[in-house]
Amino acid sequence: MSVDPSAKVHPSAVVEEGAVIGPDCQIGPFAVIGPEVTLGRGVVVKSHAVLTGWTDIGDETVIYPFASVGEVPQDLKFKGERTRLIVGKRNRIREGATLNTGTEGGGGVTRVGDDCLLMTGAHVGHDSQIGDRVILVNQVAIAGHCHIGDDVIVGGLSGVHQWVRIGKGAIIGAVTMVANDVVPYGLVQAPRGELEGLNLVGLKRRGVERSEITALRAAYQMLAQGEGTFMDRARRLSEETDSAHVREITDFILAASDRSFLTPK
Repeated sequence: MSVDPSAKVHPSAVVEEGAVIGPDCQIGPFAVIGPEVTLGRGVVVKSHAVLTGWTDIGDETVIYPFASVGEVPQDLKFKGERTRLIVGKRNRIREGATLNTGTEGGGGVTRVGDDCLLMTGAHVGHDSQIGDRVILVNQVAIAGHCHIGDDVIVGGLSGVHQWVRIGKGAIIGAVTMVANDVVPYGLVQAPRGELEGLNLVGLKRRGVERSEITALRAAYQMLAQGEGTFMDRARRLSEETDSAHVREITDFILAASDRSFLTPK
């Protein structure tokens, strides 16, 4: 066990032999830190949180009561192989959230980026890759092997099917089941997840230039109503566009996928 002298550990907390506690960490009462857990600088683990498994927590992340971070995957194929959870910097992991390590068949690593907010009861399944500045609202369930891009917001009580990709800057409405890939900057709503447009509010909030937003709107219309199949339209758009944001959409569509796409209405 390595506990930096500047760290504050409550007497009732359990820090197991082998754990690494970085500078300025705070570990609250009845928290449990497992033997393969590493905490970066300034991590706060509040009362009754449990950190276990081969888990790395980045600087200044705060983990709230009753969160379970680094437990084994919820996968019947898991046979105890050594897999990992990596959580980035400045994240907020709220009460009752659950994050599982990876599986050997899925690459072995579950990863959360920087500056994310995982609200009460949110779940990140095995081998999922969560980008930066992602918000998972209360009770969101991200199944195994998902890829969630930067700046994505998933509304409360929503679920994301295993292997689904959600592109950068997309927004998922509350109480939505997402069973297919979502293009970058997409707006998805309805109980069974329908692509209803672009996340224009998010684009404007991030200061995207009007010319880029105009190009995105034109690209969306082409994908919705152009000639040929959805993939044909994406290929043609990829050849014609000069917009960096549109290029992100076409690259996403033309990349390898284990699921089909939500297509424009």
